[in-house]
Amino acid sequence: MVKITLVGLMVVFLIFAGCKKNQAGGDSEISGVVAHHSQTIPNATVYIKYNAKEFPGKDSSVYDTSVKCDAEGFYTFKCYKGDYYLYATGLDKSSPPDYVKGGAPVSIRKNEKVRADLAVTEAH
Repeated sequence: MVKITLVGLMVVFLIFAGCKKNQAGGDSEISGVVAHHSQTIPNATVYIKYNAKEFPGKDSSVYDTSVKCDAEGFYTFKCYKGDYYLYATGLDKSSPPDYVKGGAPVSIRKNEKVRADLAVTEAH
């Protein structure tokens, strides 16, 4: 018969408690630009869904958090290892102006930096 000690249980708990994944924060980074026809989309919004490999839908309320791109269309998320889905929306101000959207799944390992440029299309 196997004896389970209190110390053994504490070690197992600490191992699992120290393994964060699929959430904001952490030492990993997902970054990139949002672009439509090779033109960056300034001030686009990029939403992120934790623990997702497939498109969760265009309703922004189902995403866990979001960031606003800078004037060059660049965004960054700090996160832990895991699977994420990114979804971007914005306004392409070229002629004629048009709302654009698009997304992609991203997997990231511990302490990794991933470049994930998001190509968006017209939001019809």
